Amino acid sequence: MRRERFDKMNVVPFIDIVLVLLVIVLATASFVNNKTIKIDLPSASTKKQEDKKNLIIAIDKDGKYFFNQEELPLDSIKEKLAELDPKKDTVSLHTDKKTDFHYFVDVIDFMKEKGFQNISIVTK
Repeated sequence: MRRERFDKMNVVPFIDIVLVLLVIVLATASFVNNKTIKIDLPSASTKKQEDKKNLIIAIDKDGKYFFNQEELPLDSIKEKLAELDPKKDTVSLHTDKKTDFHYFVDVIDFMKEKGFQNISIVTK
């Protein structure tokens, strides 16, 4: 029995395996859940939009509060939130990932106390 010399490598099986793995990855990638907080906003039965205010509260890494891009202390933000309609107005809360958690909790507690229903927490 004579052995053949090993001069070249057959890469066709390797390509087949890689293509099968690629198909598996692409098929399962569409089922990965996006890690966002889902909020079910109420819908209106009328076609006329009511006067809604979309407000942004931001907290930077140093714990400074911003209300619609204007730097304000927490007490002023609470006063402005108290003037809003908690059932109609939408508030988006942007927080830096390096912000201490208690700054976030202070705003959320006040909004919960006032009964705000349309709150979105914005993440990347």
